[in-house]
Amino acid sequence: MNITVLDGHTLNPGDNPWTAVEALGNLTVYDRTPVDQIVERAKDADIILTNKCPLSREILAQLPNLKFVAVLATGYNIIDTAYCAEKGIPVSNVPI
Repeated sequence: MNITVLDGHTLNPGDNPWTAVEALGNLTVYDRTPVDQIVERAKDADIILTNKCPLSREILAQLPNLKFVAVLATGYNIIDTAYCAEKGIPVSNVPI
């Protein structure tokens, strides 16, 4: 299982280990990801963890392995949830 964190610095600026997530699969953490690098960085991801990186229909359509998206914040307006629903990709967030 390939897990990609696109903007880890927003959740963990270096003071928390990613150990629990690493135990779940092959973890790659990027501190920040510009929009033009999302597809390249997430192309092999089964799971994406993000906070601020927008995952539009156009971006999501280029991620054939994607099985789950977790937003590390309370909202999920950065995710095209309609596309995810069409493709059966669950999307979760951090509830308030």
